Amino acid sequence: MMGEQTREGGGIMMPGGDQEPGSYYVGVDVGTGSVRAALVDQRGILLAFADQPIKRWEPQFNHHEQSSEDIWAACCVVTKKVVQGIDVNQIRGLGFDATCSLVVLDKQFRPLPVNHEGDSRRNIIMWLDHRAITQVHRINETKHSVLQCVGGVMSVEMQAPKLLWLKENLRETCWDKAGHFFDLPDFLSWKATGVTARSLCSLVCKWTYSAEKGWDDSFWKMIGLEDFVADNYRKIGNQVLPPGASLGNGLTPEAAKDLGLPAGIAVAAPLIDAHAGGLGVIGADVRGHGLACEGQPVTSRLAIICGTSSCHMGISKDPIFVPGVWGPYFSAMIPGFWLNEGGQSVTGKLIDHMVQGHAAFPELKAKATARCQSVYAYLNSHLDLIKKAQPVGFLTVDLHVWPDFHGNRSPFADLTLKGMFGTRLIIEAMEAAGHSISTLFLCGGLSKNPLFVQMHADITGGNGKNEQSWEGCVSQT
Repeated sequence: MMGEQTREGGGIMMPGGDQEPGSYYVGVDVGTGSVRAALVDQRGILLAFADQPIKRWEPQFNHHEQSSEDIWAACCVVTKKVVQGIDVNQIRGLGFDATCSLVVLDKQFRPLPVNHEGDSRRNIIMWLDHRAITQVHRINETKHSVLQCVGGVMSVEMQAPKLLWLKENLRETCWDKAGHFFDLPDFLSWKATGVTARSLCSLVCKWTYSAEKGWDDSFWKMIGLEDFVADNYRKIGNQVLPPGASLGNGLTPEAAKDLGLPAGIAVAAPLIDAHAGGLGVIGADVRGHGLACEGQPVTSRLAIICGTSSCHMGISKDPIFVPGVWGPYFSAMIPGFWLNEGGQSVTGKLIDHMVQGHAAFPELKAKATARCQSVYAYLNSHLDLIKKAQPVGFLTVDLHVWPDFHGNRSPFADLTLKGMFGTRLIIEAMEAAGHSISTLFLCGGLSKNPLFVQMHADITGGNGKNEQSWEGCVSQT
């Protein structure tokens, strides 16, 4: 889509040629390993892009932590980069998405440690953190009715077990001092506006909030977190807004200075990163491309957001309960539609692990460098050479690897499974429950790898072309 609109250099793409004056919008995306910012015009054309790495700590097995101050600083760096050379007074709005990590602040909004070392810089329990295994087992043993909306079994990656872990393990240094527990997207919108309202997307998908009924007091009391009920959920959010709603009076003067933007511009209630990707591709305009999915309902599409992990987003007009698949969540991604979310934990990281841990990796890296290619581009070209006349998948026809090295998220919801292709299992589970899926739409870092996209098409029943059907089409974005 960028094509002649942009040119890239030094990690940032800036407008090329003369641009007509108009309105601009800035989007900030916080992933697992980096923060990205994009500048788009009123037509949605990408004009500039920048990224910045962020820090991550792993003090012990299954503990993964980050710093909210480090992440905000990275947001400021990339935002300032993408608005270089434009009239910032033409910027009409700012939006954030981020991973569903847990941010902990005290009553004065200062970082609190989520670790035994007492390091308050590390005040985020990351989404992929699995420290709360004991706590999530106890939560699932309650068989409380709220679990029906998370596939029947709560994931250790959700917020309730992590909160319970903090109460039971860091009572004095963290829990008793805490004034605010934010999902990372909501922390960013608070940092930009000073408004503590939470996004419906965050609370519904990761915190057991119901768009129709609100919080369920009996659940929090049953699992031992009655503290939240006592103060009317002030610490985790008692004002909830739909994604995209304008927050407060817009960007505060302090945040505006940090970001290099004008004070007062509109700031939207945020989305979880995968849900922002799902929103972006599931409504894609496919007219005029000769694709089989043209004219089919949006509910026949499955968005696969594939980066460090993979998330499988399907929507429906009526609620569909899929065992082992999260949801149904009302209006959490697309207004007025119910969302089901399957997933595979650390998909992209597993590919990196398998490739970089191989004995031949140094040789591979040297050969790729000699050709000025990434290791994955080199591997893909090598596979093309050795596959002969048959599809590349036949090279491993007798080799089967279970991909769940970090537990299975969907459709088995079993965090003990360790390393069948998970996407096909998820699709089959969703269809068995009532979804009718004919099209896969992929976005995220892994969608840039043609082999990754091709394997999805092959394994789910496609006809062997990169942007062709699984009884519809796999659309690469």
